[in-house]
Amino acid sequence: MQRHPHILNAATNLLAICFVIVGGLKLANRNATTYADELAWFAAFLLLVSILASYLAIRNEDTLMWQNRVADWSFLGAIGVLFGSMIVLSVQL
Repeated sequence: MQRHPHILNAATNLLAICFVIVGGLKLANRNATTYADELAWFAAFLLLVSILASYLAIRNEDTLMWQNRVADWSFLGAIGVLFGSMIVLSVQL
C-alpha cells in the first residue's frame, strides 16, 4: 500500500500553507474578522495527525494498517477543511 511517504511529503507542504494563511491573516489584522484562520488551524491539526500516522506507518513497515487509514482520512479531511478555509478567505476578503 506504499502511500504513506507521499502523504508525509504532501502533508508537510500543506502544513506550511496553513501557517502562511494564519500568519498572513495575523499580519493583516484580519484574523478577528474571519473564520479562515480557525479553519486553517483545524486543517493544521488534521495534517499533524496525518504526518504522525504516516511516520508511524513508515517506522512500523506497514504492519499496522490502521495507521495508513488514519493518515489517509486525516489527510483527506485536512484538504477539505483547507479548501473551506480558502473559500471563506476569498469570500470575506
